[in-house]
Amino acid sequence: MNDVHSNPLLKCKGLPNFSNIFPEHVEPAITFLLEDLEKEFSRLESGVQPTWVSLVEPLDQISARLEWTWGVVSHLVMVKNSPEWRKVHEAMEPKIVAFSSRAGQSRPLYEAYVSLKSGSDWATCDVAQKRIVESYIRDAELSGVALTGGIKERFNAVQIELADLATKFSNNVLDATKSFDMDLTTKEEVSGLPPSLLSLASQISKNAGMDSTPETGPWRITLDFPAYGPFMQHSRRRDLREKVFRAFVGRASEGESNNNPLIERILALRQEKARLLGYNSFAELSLSRKMALSV
Repeated sequence: MNDVHSNPLLKCKGLPNFSNIFPEHVEPAITFLLEDLEKEFSRLESGVQPTWVSLVEPLDQISARLEWTWGVVSHLVMVKNSPEWRKVHEAMEPKIVAFSSRAGQSRPLYEAYVSLKSGSDWATCDVAQKRIVESYIRDAELSGVALTGGIKERFNAVQIELADLATKFSNNVLDATKSFDMDLTTKEEVSGLPPSLLSLASQISKNAGMDSTPETGPWRITLDFPAYGPFMQHSRRRDLREKVFRAFVGRASEGESNNNPLIERILALRQEKARLLGYNSFAELSLSRKMALSV
């Protein structure tokens, strides 16, 4: 875009204008936003004061701007998935992860939060504020704020790769979901299905180029949940329910969208991440944020 300030992804408040947001908006918006947020973040680090107003509130505003814009992009990648959306998401995601890691590993901000918790202002903070401060300290530690040198570099590389693998995993599941369909052509095959599902299945058939009506069919069932859920709930055909169920639970388990190699790599990287942070396993790392007392 020539005028980045008219970019709908930089609105950063209220409800997104989804209908006016396209893949070509992403790169200029994210590039501009990260540069702007880096300046704000550096100013905050250089003059940080361990108080709620001077520390927590401005950092929350920085986080909110990034979460709003990238959240819109991530949502559109899921609901309007296309090669164009995937390409810009893949290009920008490492930069988002890198900035998030930089923010989470900021020693000046971490030390300011620790000072806030141990300072005189702590007594004036309410329960919610104390919870926010304590959560930030914990999250900074889990983001590698104490790491240095080559260990820190490796940790950040693991974070970027994990984010990339998570995106590929989701894309494979989506591709596998879209690859399955089952056409029903007789009244007996749609026995038990409510009118709402017959109407939806007929519309899916029409979208695929077939001549269909809700009364006469043909009716197409897919693994998208608006079709899958009601079909599994209402169909009287056990054999058809089994076919659809097996397709659903087996998504992305074979062929080009096979997620098994990704799962193995994700598990290995999670274990490495846990060890870099001083935990015996990823389960221990995960439970550090949860109420369960032990693995």
